[in-house]
Amino acid sequence: MQDICIESPLAGELIELSQVKDAGFSNGAMGRGAAVKPIDGKVYAPFDGVVEVLFPTMHAIGLKSMTGIDILIHIGFDTVKLAGQYFTAHVKQGDKISKGQMLVEFDLAAIENAGYDTTTAIVVTNSSEYAMITLLLGDTIIKSIGGETNVKDSIPDNMAKEEYVAAEILKYIGGKSNIRSVEHCATRLRLILKDKSQINEKSIENIDGVKGQFFAAAQFQIILGTGFVDKVYAVIVRDSESLAGSSNNETAYQEMTMLQKISRTLGDVFVPIIPVLVATGIFMGLRGMAQSLGIQFSENFLRMSQILTDTAFAFLPALVTWSTMKKFGGTPVIGIVLGLMLVAPQLPNAYAVASGDAQVISMSIFGLTVPVVGYQGSVLPALVLGILAAKLQKWFKSFVPDVLDLIITPFMTLFISMLIGILVVGPIMHSVESNIFSAVKAFLDLPFGLGGLVVGGLHQVIVVTGVHHVFNALEIELLATTGQDAFNAIITGAIVAQGGAALAVALKTKNPKKRSLYISSVIPAFLGITEPAIFGINLRFVKPFIYALIGGAAAGMAASLMHLAGTGMGITVIPGTLLYMNHLLEYLFVNAIGFGVAFTLTFMLFKQSE
Repeated sequence: MQDICIESPLAGELIELSQVKDAGFSNGAMGRGAAVKPIDGKVYAPFDGVVEVLFPTMHAIGLKSMTGIDILIHIGFDTVKLAGQYFTAHVKQGDKISKGQMLVEFDLAAIENAGYDTTTAIVVTNSSEYAMITLLLGDTIIKSIGGETNVKDSIPDNMAKEEYVAAEILKYIGGKSNIRSVEHCATRLRLILKDKSQINEKSIENIDGVKGQFFAAAQFQIILGTGFVDKVYAVIVRDSESLAGSSNNETAYQEMTMLQKISRTLGDVFVPIIPVLVATGIFMGLRGMAQSLGIQFSENFLRMSQILTDTAFAFLPALVTWSTMKKFGGTPVIGIVLGLMLVAPQLPNAYAVASGDAQVISMSIFGLTVPVVGYQGSVLPALVLGILAAKLQKWFKSFVPDVLDLIITPFMTLFISMLIGILVVGPIMHSVESNIFSAVKAFLDLPFGLGGLVVGGLHQVIVVTGVHHVFNALEIELLATTGQDAFNAIITGAIVAQGGAALAVALKTKNPKKRSLYISSVIPAFLGITEPAIFGINLRFVKPFIYALIGGAAAGMAASLMHLAGTGMGITVIPGTLLYMNHLLEYLFVNAIGFGVAFTLTFMLFKQSE
């Protein structure tokens, strides 16, 4: 890499960039360079070139030299709030400039009297392309050596990657003593810290191995990727029993909005069930593919395959009440029994009632006629009953003597919950569930694929807000009621679109180290995990995220128009092909639309300088 030398565009005192008060410049995030404490309000062109950017407020101007040097001249700090007052521009964006030409004038005294610091930063924004950068002002010389400041450091050869990343994270969050609790999910380290002001977000992003960071659901979340996050977590909690046994749930829950609380609760209830439904969906997909190829199965083989595919949905309430009781502090086995009561063989089977092969039982309670039926495939009755049973069990435990607790508490919990569940909660919540489901299904079936367009276009926005777990119940209900998940078919295009936009950014990135980092964030998107691509690339540049939303909307519309639906839930993009074995070409077409639209728009319209 070559060395470059630039003369200061302002007169005054040349100082180190690290001395300025704005962290975005002082820590080198914007690039390497220097700053000037001006003695007059005149900015001159330091070389021959072009005005690439002139902000409407005229407080900052970006220049490109004839040899390719990009610099940003930022006059003062927070001066954008002046909205152009006290600034006069003598050039406009796109103008060619000559060295020594007047670019901008500003009223130095007026700006300082208004309470603003007029120290002006001069940074080379493409500093990664140069070795030594020298700025001159009179007899003062300031040099900076090395690559781009905000390129991630390399990992020492004698240190395991997880050891290095864990040590760097701890260094930039204020150490272990600043951690209140720590957990991790499939891709992210989730921290709740005592003092958030100790976080150095830019330095954390610059750690080799970190794909991005953000705050969500009251937690500081660091994206590390599948598998690697487990190793980093293990290093952080090592030799610390309090951290190893810590939980973010209570602290984070207190700081959430109501919608986030609902989403988090639904996620905690339904996420443990999803692996079973994924497996069931794969079985259904493989059987459907085989049948579409004309393969004939014996009666016994079909019976065995139906056991694999139908059991989870036939006893779905038992899974829901088990998980709900566990979430709300009740005894899980009581939840299982309650769920089985909702589908007891003494009750009319819900599927048989729907097909007309069985009749609803009418019971008279205090003069009211209550329809009683089994709740095979229902979600809301089991969810609400599980919550009530957990609360009821805790209430009994609060006053039943320990010596009688083993007998009285489970008996009374089961007895009262069974009556409430079958006679009150079941009929009411089943009616609510049916109405909600009918409304959602009608929306997804809107003509011209409009429902798919809206869902596909907005799904990843909802993922960013952290409330996307509310859709788990919807997908389970779709599968239980129709045997297919049209929602999965719509969102898979939205997910692959984020990967397509991020890949376009990676391919347009000239810096090889950044390109490698970006590509590592893209790969999980093709496996159905978009957080690294969203928070590491697309949202950072904004426009790629928008282009990905457009791609997701187009793919969602196509999925709706073709009435595409998966045989299961929980997996998308490449793994999701297992749910569409009997409609594989349509599924690949939907994914191709999402990827192609997002990639093309980003590659053609996005400029890295943005």
